[in-house]
Amino acid sequence: MTFAPGREILHRNTHHGRIAFVHPVRVISDDDRGLLVWLARGAVIAVEKTLDGRGARDLPFDEWAAAPKAPVRSTWQGPGLLRFFPSGADHSVWFFRDDQDNFNTYYVNLEESAVRWDDGPVAGLDVIDQDLDIVVAPDLTWEWKDEDEFADRLRFPEHYWVPDEAAVRAEGARVIKKIEAAEFPFDQTWTDFQPDPAWPTPTELPPGWDRPVVARQ
Repeated sequence: MTFAPGREILHRNTHHGRIAFVHPVRVISDDDRGLLVWLARGAVIAVEKTLDGRGARDLPFDEWAAAPKAPVRSTWQGPGLLRFFPSGADHSVWFFRDDQDNFNTYYVNLEESAVRWDDGPVAGLDVIDQDLDIVVAPDLTWEWKDEDEFADRLRFPEHYWVPDEAAVRAEGARVIKKIEAAEFPFDQTWTDFQPDPAWPTPTELPPGWDRPVVARQ
């Protein structure tokens, strides 16, 4: 399954069959290297929160896991964001920008590889975020991010969606080798990307945005 350039699809982060967030993104390219998409500043999004409005980092993880939750609509407040999902890899690479829309950080999001779906009028990809990340400066110096959160959540295997800590760290180690060797996509590819100004900013999530999460094999 491939997505045509220019198509709007949904990037959904999922946990135990629930939707943790939904971001409408624009397809830039989809080829043998992977899927490249753009999230516009001000785009409508949905984020899972407790019924009293708290997010996942606003209370201890075991309390969060047990609390009733529902998706809440909001908007993407940061600068526009390019995201790359390498084919078959258990991570994505996000190209963060400053408020002047200049590239300033590679962000490696460790996650179970994306599962695609296409219902016709609405399509997208479902991932499972594994919380541990790698932040990479333009000079390719890097550091782990959210190690404490990752370790804390691993203490609750009955609630957590990451079954194998070693596999997550091994994927991180593979990416670090690419970073240190300045290999694609850490070779300045796309750091000067500019979106088409004619693209509209999504203001509504399409019908079907909350379709059941794709089952993994």
